[in-house]
Amino acid sequence: QQFGDFELEFEVNVDVSLNSGVQIRSREKTEADLASTGKDGKPATDLNRFFGPQCEIMVSPGHSGYIYGEATGLGWLSPEPNAKPANPHSHMKNGEWNSFRILAKGARIQTFINGQAVADLTHEGIYKSHPKGHIGLQVHGIKAGTGPYEVAWRNLRIREIK
Repeated sequence: QQFGDFELEFEVNVDVSLNSGVQIRSREKTEADLASTGKDGKPATDLNRFFGPQCEIMVSPGHSGYIYGEATGLGWLSPEPNAKPANPHSHMKNGEWNSFRILAKGARIQTFINGQAVADLTHEGIYKSHPKGHIGLQVHGIKAGTGPYEVAWRNLRIREIK
């Protein structure tokens, strides 16, 4: 099912060696998407790849809860990870269950970790290209010869906002 405006809540426990995330309003790339270029000016070549806004999940201190443009060519959509100096936080409890809440309404995406506000992003560009889409539970690639690692999810709830 695809979601536009929604509230998503879940708990996650991520291995300290992993970088994970939850993609929201994401979809598969089309031929039309390949015709556009990212900030590096290079055309995309990854037809059918799942892409769109992603709520980052990683250990503390880090950038959990900030929004990344997964496979969009835009990089971080939230400004905090690009700040000089970088702006990591410690809202994640490493090695424990952590509660996340994501509120997406129009171009605004807000995130909360363990009850603490993290991101409050309004991004018209990503909303224009991704006004609705799928929810994707993600883990980035694991280098050969490492692991095993694990991301565990529980108590996933989504509520559409009308």
